[in-house]
Amino acid sequence: MEISSSSSKKHFILVHGLCHGAWCWYRVVAALRAAGHRTTALDMAASGAHPARVDEVGTFEEYSRPLLDAVAAAAPGERLVLVGHSHGGLSVALTMERFPDKVAAAVFVAAAMPCVGKHMGVPTEEFMRRTAPEGLLMDCEMVAINNSQGSGVAINLGPTFLAQKYYQQSPAEDLALAKMLVRPGNQFMDDPVMKDESLLTNDNYGSVKKVYVIAKADSSSPEEMQRWMVAMSPGTDVEEIAGADHAVMNSKPRELCDILIKIANKYE
Repeated sequence: MEISSSSSKKHFILVHGLCHGAWCWYRVVAALRAAGHRTTALDMAASGAHPARVDEVGTFEEYSRPLLDAVAAAAPGERLVLVGHSHGGLSVALTMERFPDKVAAAVFVAAAMPCVGKHMGVPTEEFMRRTAPEGLLMDCEMVAINNSQGSGVAINLGPTFLAQKYYQQSPAEDLALAKMLVRPGNQFMDDPVMKDESLLTNDNYGSVKKVYVIAKADSSSPEEMQRWMVAMSPGTDVEEIAGADHAVMNSKPRELCDILIKIANKYE
């Protein structure tokens, strides 16, 4: 889903979280467009309306390919604002490492934000370490898959989990939409890209300005977990949204848009 304005100087690229798709950004896309900004919401591979099945995407790089290709295709001199939500923060991080000169700023919205010197799977591992004993995943289902890298596991987000841990502050219509449109998602925790401690470098990933948007009412990734990631990457700016659940783009779309526009105006 791409909505553009030829007169706009800003180009936001929005990346969804696990099991979601470009559709989840519809409120933010409309608001940014109304403010005159070019906005592209992408489906990662096997997500949203992307035609691939989850077991046809063998690697995290293949999963992130729609974002990598979109940034690679940006016009010379065009500086982008990448916005990653939840698991989408890892695709944004990979893209920052590959194309640091094309990214004016990266915004992590209640997102997995890795740090230089540690592998990209660390935020997900820490999340699972902190929350697994509490039964956070509730009625989510683990689904065995086989792809070009061998056997693996995908996750289906359950309706109770979506209602109580993800969308609990969002409009009922957005929860209903999510229940109809979420697809199985692969976290790629065994992917070599996720395990490479030398992947993210100071010269590339570390050179791009990072802003973390804390969702203060997030029941999926609590504020303490979000601040832990910020502390791991000194120099990261922080914005906070009170009353935002994990689906920040649905529970607090206006507040999120205001922050995104402020960031775009600050980092030319």
